[in-house]
Amino acid sequence: MKLYAVIMAGGVGSRFWPRSKKKTPKQLLRIFGERTMIQDTVKRIAELVPIENILIVTNREQTDGIISQLPELPEENIIIEPFGRNTAACIGLASVVIQSKDPEAITFVLPADHVIQDTKAFIKTIRTAAEFAEKKSALVTIGIEPRRPETGYGYIQIDESAVDMNVCKVLTFAEKPNYSTAVRFIESGDFYWNSGMFIWKVEAIFNEIKEHMPDLYTGLIKIKEKINSTEYESSLTNIYGHLRNISIDYGIMENSDKVFLVKGNFSWSDVGSWEAVYQLGEKDEDGNVKIGATYLDMVHDSYIYSPNKFAAVIGLDNIVVINDDDALLVCKMDKSQDVKKVIDHLKLNKLNDYI
Repeated sequence: MKLYAVIMAGGVGSRFWPRSKKKTPKQLLRIFGERTMIQDTVKRIAELVPIENILIVTNREQTDGIISQLPELPEENIIIEPFGRNTAACIGLASVVIQSKDPEAITFVLPADHVIQDTKAFIKTIRTAAEFAEKKSALVTIGIEPRRPETGYGYIQIDESAVDMNVCKVLTFAEKPNYSTAVRFIESGDFYWNSGMFIWKVEAIFNEIKEHMPDLYTGLIKIKEKINSTEYESSLTNIYGHLRNISIDYGIMENSDKVFLVKGNFSWSDVGSWEAVYQLGEKDEDGNVKIGATYLDMVHDSYIYSPNKFAAVIGLDNIVVINDDDALLVCKMDKSQDVKKVIDHLKLNKLNDYI
């Protein structure tokens, strides 16, 4: 079995403003430890996938940062999208590149900016999924057993009876629920968090794209015909902009009858907000996570980031403070998902220096 990895690294991470900007998005930041999130992602899968088989899909603005942070990665393994077209087109483009190299490849698709603890359990889960995908020509996703009624994640309902190799049949996908619905999902016992990680034979995903998204399939075939030719760049630009802006979940996974789930028995977070960073951070006796020189008095259960400037906070609980070089964010912890509204404001008022 020859395994390839496709790391999706085109997002901006708007909920991580003001640290996350167009050229330095979340995946290129050091949020936990000394490595950036994309460096952690590559290191985590190194036992599974040789570096020459790791491909990264990104945009032109982030390419230099990725090359700088991952000098061991062959530059030709960086696939540059001319436009953002969501995960169906992103995965389709990477699949075209992989299939042109190895038609028998098994592909592991994952985001660049997740936090996964217990690497051994993670590797074991991916190997199980890859073996099943190869054996059954199935589309396999990784589900995480929910630890709380989380409203920030999508959910996947499964048939609990094991099919083979501890793999379960997927029944339905569910969008991010409200709190009461999330509680109901947890109580049912057959819903798992959608991790956004997928494993399949490259031939299998092409067959499903052909059946469920024929317009995408047609565009990908046209792109494939120009790979390794001088017309590739212009062909990609001309075709890619007309592809549907739709996720792989909506376009393929929710419509296919060949979708299975392997339970991921490891700690996982998609780190979708500053609140998620706080939850994963090391806290002091008052429940605070502090980075940088700070003075805190009567402050509890808060995340304070101020590495380059002294920050003093008095008499506030459950807050986020991100004191960056050129911008300051202060918000309630439970409103950290709304930080993306700041980006909308900056765009509307053409304050592009802060984006």
